[in-house]
Amino acid sequence: MMSAPQMSATQAAGAPPDAQLTHMGIFVSDLDKMVAFYQRVFGMVITDRGSNYRGHAVVFLSRNPAEHHQLVLAQGRAPGTETTVQQVSFEVRELEDLRAFHARLVTMNIQDLAPRTHGNAWSIYFHDPEGNRVEIYKPSPWHVSQPYGEPLDLTEPAQVIHERTLELIRNDPSFCPQEEWAAKLRAQLGAMQ
Repeated sequence: MMSAPQMSATQAAGAPPDAQLTHMGIFVSDLDKMVAFYQRVFGMVITDRGSNYRGHAVVFLSRNPAEHHQLVLAQGRAPGTETTVQQVSFEVRELEDLRAFHARLVTMNIQDLAPRTHGNAWSIYFHDPEGNRVEIYKPSPWHVSQPYGEPLDLTEPAQVIHERTLELIRNDPSFCPQEEWAAKLRAQLGAMQ
């Protein structure tokens, strides 16, 4: 007779084990066009391809050697149907990286660019060839309650963007340094354990 699997202390206390989002999949109509877009815009490479359990062609893409795939594109979306994706988000390390992406997207003639400051992050929104909303973002050093969004000029120097963002949000009642907000969230998560 097999014994029950051992449970960790956090599982026994009712908290789920730690799980972090690492990749997502999207059903697409034109697989080749979508693969080319994510390769061209983000520099992702194909790590695998084949057919899924439904018999649809699937392509796995990554830009991180530690992740087999960060994005899975699977044939199976009927042509002309609306997307059900709210957004696919890519984080960059520095505000200068976000500014460089903005310049790159303009040069690539990507339509519907919508740079925004959320107070807690700076973002660029646009759509992939099948209308899925894509975001590239850089977290800011501050927190402010969401949703919050104001237009952002990414042609301005990073220091100006910092100053203008802080000016916009510092009088908001929810404003605090990111570290303070993260400490509150850690306390909430700890209470679940």
